[in-house]
Amino acid sequence: MSRSAEPWAEPTGLTAILIAVPELAAFTDRWRSASYSSARPQLPLNAMIPPHVTVLVPWVQDPTPEDVQRLTEAVADVAPFDLSFRAAGQFANGTAWLMPEPYDEVLALVNAVLFAFPDCPPYGGEHLEPRPHLTISSSAQGTPAVVAEAEEALAKSPPAPVRIDDLTLWREGEDSVWQLIGSVPLGA
Repeated sequence: MSRSAEPWAEPTGLTAILIAVPELAAFTDRWRSASYSSARPQLPLNAMIPPHVTVLVPWVQDPTPEDVQRLTEAVADVAPFDLSFRAAGQFANGTAWLMPEPYDEVLALVNAVLFAFPDCPPYGGEHLEPRPHLTISSSAQGTPAVVAEAEEALAKSPPAPVRIDDLTLWREGEDSVWQLIGSVPLGA
């Protein structure tokens, strides 16, 4: 997609709420290091942001303490959990991904955040039905071969589960590199 097709993705200091899993970089960088976003073609995915499952992007432009408190309250009933990845797939646009497990728990977490921030439609309203995933290859480089390779790697040696006890808050810099700006605990 071109930038004009994704107006929400213009580099304007976007913020995001993510389930960050930097522990998976050793597993996912084989694909993420060779994949480039059409909106940010100057950097591979692994140089822009660590592996993650998006909860909400774009979030509020300038998060206030009240926004962070609203997020904290939205996830107060979500207990920390172990996240694993055992399957790969591909969206119709070509984006290749790993599926987070337990999927229903991740989806419930995403929906709780979306409910708390109705003024922040996911992907600027482009994708209103959340489908949690960890992108390993963007639409331009995603191919059935990438998915097959990921499935084979998952079958041979899946990454260890990662304990998720918080959501991380990120802001995109002028250089298109995302910076961690905070976190909120699960089950607080």
